[in-house]
Amino acid sequence: MAEQKHPFFSHATLERNVGWLIAATIFVVAIAGLVQIVPLFFQHSTTEPSPGIQPYSALRLAGRDIYQREGCVGCHSQQIRTLRSEVERYGPYSVAGESVYDHPFLWGSKRTGPDLARVGGRYSDAWHQVHLNNPRSVVPESNMPSYPWLAANKADKETIQAHMQALRKLGVPYSDDDINNASKELENKTEADALIAYLQGLGINRRYMKIDEINSN
Repeated sequence: MAEQKHPFFSHATLERNVGWLIAATIFVVAIAGLVQIVPLFFQHSTTEPSPGIQPYSALRLAGRDIYQREGCVGCHSQQIRTLRSEVERYGPYSVAGESVYDHPFLWGSKRTGPDLARVGGRYSDAWHQVHLNNPRSVVPESNMPSYPWLAANKADKETIQAHMQALRKLGVPYSDDDINNASKELENKTEADALIAYLQGLGINRRYMKIDEINSN
């Protein structure tokens, strides 16, 4: 029985030719991705900072670097979903405008420890100092490692200006004064001071907003 011929642009062509199947799959996925992603670059909710969001100060930026270096992002997320259980536990859900100055963003995907998107102001600086030095002294059931060296290490003031200059090229609106005064801001500061400053600023812009203000955004 003679094999039935099919037109080139048909499903049978893809079934019989792995190369064309791979190319067609990549093409379709690319188009779908563009349709979803490109509009985000033109939406104010994703390109403009949320109310109260400012570029990180030199001290908080240094703390953010330590947060990444020590692997905190591997156990703590910074993304509160719109689920009722999450909002009731952590606070108002996260929005894209909170992360416009984050390069890279630290939303995370794993919660060995609690979400930190709204941790700013929940505990005192002294509590954080004790917690970093020995987490189980304040949270007995914690499995978080201790970070005693952070209180002994000086904050890195040598590279902070270069870091801020790089971020300015990515669109973070640092002024010349911000960059020139960065090293001075880190003088006599420890890595623990920097990390705590970073944590104390997380999420306070939205946590204290009224419900109607949150819904309008």
